[in-house]
Amino acid sequence: MMSLVSMDTLLDQAEAGGYAVGAFNANNMEIIQAILQAAIKENSPVIMQASQGAINYAGLEYITGIVKIAAASTHVPVALHLDHGTDFNQIIQCIRSGFSSVMYDGSKLPLEENIAMTKRIIEIASPIQVSVEAELGKIGGTEDHVHVEAKDAIYTDPDEAKYFVEKTGIRSLAIAIGTAHGQYKGEPKLDLKRLKKIKELTQIPLVLHGSSGVPDETVKKAISLGIRKVNIDTNIREAFVGRMRREIANNLEEIDPRKILGPAREATVEIIREKMRVFGSSGKA
Repeated sequence: MMSLVSMDTLLDQAEAGGYAVGAFNANNMEIIQAILQAAIKENSPVIMQASQGAINYAGLEYITGIVKIAAASTHVPVALHLDHGTDFNQIIQCIRSGFSSVMYDGSKLPLEENIAMTKRIIEIASPIQVSVEAELGKIGGTEDHVHVEAKDAIYTDPDEAKYFVEKTGIRSLAIAIGTAHGQYKGEPKLDLKRLKKIKELTQIPLVLHGSSGVPDETVKKAISLGIRKVNIDTNIREAFVGRMRREIANNLEEIDPRKILGPAREATVEIIREKMRVFGSSGKA
């Protein structure tokens, strides 16, 4: 049985193996259980990530505690990651709480400020084997009140990415190549040429945010070009809440939340298993 592992370890293995590891948002106990069950059934490494909204909803101690229990109960490697950390103090709180990885999202800052803040967090996290993900360029849409207008969504500049990696020593980088948070109104068009160029210039594991709704073949192509972490949240919400709605509609007299949340958890296991197979992480635990 395992304790939490560093995300860098998982992404380095994915880099060597040419696949990606799924990062699934952990918002409550049932979803955390579903992520774990999917990872066990697929024998896949997995990243459970908590957004600032999830921490505000469930509480930092609860999220950390449930994920630690999940990781300790299985042989599959599990990383616990802070998604879109924008507040320095909260990032430190997550590290102290036991997160094995944190994301510092300084994408709205001027480049040099983003570099300086990212370096400061790496200096704190690296000595205790906590990995750090950074972001360059803005990813459209809204996630937990972090809103980016589509017209303001700036694609990551490959040369800027090279400079950023050289200056910070960052080990994984989230890039903006045409994805968005939330539900898409149409099919997203990813700038795969830009991805290829960024990978050639940086040579580190790259991260694709806002991946729910991106066609499987496009995701596979992005992975072949260097994406090593794929974030999924909206698809989980759709599966979980969709099944809850069905269960309630089919039995309006039901008052046992377990009878509603249990099937929702099962539906979530299946969508996550599908994603792991697309990412190529099945059998890689």
